[in-house]
Amino acid sequence: MSEVAAAESVVNRPGVFTLVIRSKSALYAAWMPLIKHGGIFLPSNRSHSLGEEVLILLTLLDDPNKIPLQGSVAWINPAHSAGNRPQGIGVQLHDGEVTRELRKKVEGLLAGALQSSRPTHTI
Repeated sequence: MSEVAAAESVVNRPGVFTLVIRSKSALYAAWMPLIKHGGIFLPSNRSHSLGEEVLILLTLLDDPNKIPLQGSVAWINPAHSAGNRPQGIGVQLHDGEVTRELRKKVEGLLAGALQSSRPTHTI
């Protein structure tokens, strides 16, 4: 089973996704710390445009609660990206209490790994 699973919601609202991150290494690959307020990579084979608004229901590691996040597309990995990066989008999270709490949690979980030179899904 994959460490990261993303699925578009069955609901007929475009831009609604469920993202499940099951490990710290998957979190490291998906987290985008250089984006203002933080960002997260979302695997998707759908066509997206920069600035498109999305809603993500994030399940992080062993926490059963889903974290609702709003953001806009700030990065696009097309199919067959350089470096074998997966197809998908980088979402810049909107500023808010939930986003600030998530950022603190993620930075705590990843601690020194954020300065690593290991490749991620975006850079």
